[in-house]
Amino acid sequence: MTPQKTGLFIGEDGKNLAFTFVLVSSLFLLWGVCNGMIDTMDKHFQDELGLTKSQSASVQFAHYLGYFLMSIPAGWLASKLGYKGGIIAGLLLVAAGGFWFVPATHINSLVHEGRVTANMAFVAFLAGVCIIATGLTFLETIANPYTTVLGNKRFAATRINLAQSCNGVGWILGPIIGSRFFYSKDAAGHSTGSQTLYIPYVSIAIAVIVLAAIFFFARVPDIKSEDDYHLDDSTPNVSHSIWSHPHFVLAVVAQFLYVAAQAGIFSFFINYMTTETPAIPSAWNSALNNAGGGSGMIHDWLSGWFETGKNGALALSNAGAANLASIGSLCFLIGRFTGAGLLRRIAPHKMLGLYGLANVFVTLLISLKLGWLSVICVFLSYFFMSIMFPTIFALGIFGLGARAKRASAFIVMAIMGGALLPKLMGYVADISDMSRGFFVPMVCFIFVAYYGFNWAKLAKTETSTGMPAVASH
Repeated sequence: MTPQKTGLFIGEDGKNLAFTFVLVSSLFLLWGVCNGMIDTMDKHFQDELGLTKSQSASVQFAHYLGYFLMSIPAGWLASKLGYKGGIIAGLLLVAAGGFWFVPATHINSLVHEGRVTANMAFVAFLAGVCIIATGLTFLETIANPYTTVLGNKRFAATRINLAQSCNGVGWILGPIIGSRFFYSKDAAGHSTGSQTLYIPYVSIAIAVIVLAAIFFFARVPDIKSEDDYHLDDSTPNVSHSIWSHPHFVLAVVAQFLYVAAQAGIFSFFINYMTTETPAIPSAWNSALNNAGGGSGMIHDWLSGWFETGKNGALALSNAGAANLASIGSLCFLIGRFTGAGLLRRIAPHKMLGLYGLANVFVTLLISLKLGWLSVICVFLSYFFMSIMFPTIFALGIFGLGARAKRASAFIVMAIMGGALLPKLMGYVADISDMSRGFFVPMVCFIFVAYYGFNWAKLAKTETSTGMPAVASH
């Protein structure tokens, strides 16, 4: 093989696919931003529409419902349209959902006039969330495997990890954008979030239309991936049902519970930080104000981090907590990078078991209300969740050969857990408090740890070497 064909982005035909890879990586950034913004919306609707925590968790329900409904149809349609057609279709759906927030915001304004109910306005917003999620399903279904074929096969894992870093950056930016528009206030200190919530979504809609046009004119070759396992589904007297493999069946369950835990922790992060953190020392507020130079845009941003609580003590504001969510996402991103290095030395199923057990421990400490130690543990939970989605995915499809594509669709559908379990977490928080709500993800992590430690027995193998690279969520 000539040196020309061994590059990171050099295809088998010798052509450079770097620009195509950059375009596809922008999709990872896009859905990272959208997912990060979703996780800052719950508290906004609780305050603006008077919803309970359990009711506001319908944001996650609508988001993950879009994934659940479209995962298999998206895979089928993408196979018909090809990579380019599938990506463009997904982008146009995201744009439609983004523009829908304009009429949804208008409907919300009618609540104050008594012309519509708060629930009707909430449903209008949920419709936009669900439409965007259906578009993101197309993008994730296509972009994840496509990165692995945009160059020499040897560097497939390197390319997908590079793309994942863009996704991680999006998770960091999403909460910052959400804090700016969902929790904005006017000069009198009154919330203006209901009037500005549509702005980031319309901006995303415009951006993705431009991106769709670029994809339309760009070279996006429809490269076919190879079957690395060479398993023959036509072998007689052999069961070819993916449901006959316990390591796959329990991977579906583990993924359902992991995404449930992730969605719950992410969506109630602001609630936890604004209600369960100890009183903020006044010196912190002064230090942040001084760090901003006493005036200007940075000062105004920093001064909005704190507010006087109901008991008269200084507490985190919704905007401040939303900004802290970006730090949580940074912990998540650091966990991905360090986890990738550790996975080269530690068997993936053992790593999953250890990280699952670690999260059982930290969520227990959060539930016990141990002050700042519990607050730190919330950020640690982000770190230990980082490797779970891709690792469960890889362990679940291990050894399935040509059947792995079919199995992948069901594992993607398992993220429906993110739609259901946060409502239970919100219910527990409503009847008790937000700290006790963390018992729900703790139970989820117990099963994830169990699956990791028992995977070798379930898969009837001693090693997971050779698992295909997969994308994270």
